[in-house]
Amino acid sequence: MKHAKRLDLVPPYLFAEIDKKRNEAIAKGIDVINLGIGDPDLPTPSGIIDAMKKALDDPKNHNYPPYEGTDKYKEASAKFYEKRFGIKLDYKTEILAIIGSKEGLAHLPFAFVDEGDYTLVPDPAYPVYKVATQFAGGIPYTMPLLEENGFLPDLTKIPTEIAKKSKIMFLNYPNNPTGAMATKEFYEEAVQFAKKYDILICSDLAYSEQYYDDYKPLSILEIEGSKDVCIELNSLSKSFNMTGWRVGFAGGNAEAISALGKLKNNVDSGVFKAIQCAGIEALENFEKYTKQVTKVYQPRRDVVIEGLNSLGWNIKPAKATFYIWFPVPKGYNSTEFSALMLDKAGIVLPAGVGYGEYGEGYVRIALTASEDRLKEAIQRMRDNNIRFA
Repeated sequence: MKHAKRLDLVPPYLFAEIDKKRNEAIAKGIDVINLGIGDPDLPTPSGIIDAMKKALDDPKNHNYPPYEGTDKYKEASAKFYEKRFGIKLDYKTEILAIIGSKEGLAHLPFAFVDEGDYTLVPDPAYPVYKVATQFAGGIPYTMPLLEENGFLPDLTKIPTEIAKKSKIMFLNYPNNPTGAMATKEFYEEAVQFAKKYDILICSDLAYSEQYYDDYKPLSILEIEGSKDVCIELNSLSKSFNMTGWRVGFAGGNAEAISALGKLKNNVDSGVFKAIQCAGIEALENFEKYTKQVTKVYQPRRDVVIEGLNSLGWNIKPAKATFYIWFPVPKGYNSTEFSALMLDKAGIVLPAGVGYGEYGEGYVRIALTASEDRLKEAIQRMRDNNIRFA
């Protein structure tokens, strides 16, 4: 049996490989501290679960949902955007329910990219941007994210001939894996660039509510004129500890929303209505629930930053996401250092190169373990003389 050639373009999925290595270590009897995949170790808040339980008892929620999402869920999404970002979106034409942001990101290129078209893909980045482009027959063009530029792409270095052939620019701030933030000035530049070359900006805002120290991430839709060229995908996964629920929404340009919706109508049947009811509870009470989440992750962030800095690193605390992105010691590449951490200390960390060639030289920590386990991870590094210098 011969599989499609497009599968040959794609390496093994990063997090599946991490799980494989973790399971191999566990089979050897190693007490593994898994700081790999960004999957919250905390339960979904009880109020959201209660909303789901109530919805499950209503037979009206057991049939097919509207493809684009229920009106109540889309209204809640629009009200969330207005309250959180000061952005008014028409829930009827500018909001679309999606089965988690990963699904929306994977489908978007099929709605906009023809064979041979380019997309502008950050590197390092969530692997789905590049893979979805390739599956749709497009060509991903790398936008390097460099530390000296605040992990923002330098749009001036994109060749004019590439920009003219590009259909989508993927942006992701707060950023996975680097934890970087976008400035208002950068977003303004990106919007003008997209208008000049008729490019759709796809803003992946999955970490909008994971922020610290009173910092609040921007939405690109806050920029004047952005709705002309932007679609933004938001997920309830990380903000509300709902990764397994698979629910999110897209908002922004009505034409882009319609195109994505048309594609999705032919490949999925929407989000289970009871889950949308739980999503409404989360979005309508987002301030209460996200404060609970931040209250847990900020101390964890501080434990890791202080611990790594005590071992010779010089890392500034991330303002958002639950990731710590840091350079590997001299003499190692990212894959070698990731292997060292597992073999010597029983700690699972993804190698930065798994997020793209410009991730080489870095690894990522996900703060998805208790403070005690994070302290133990730092102590294991100290005991095994794993230091930056």
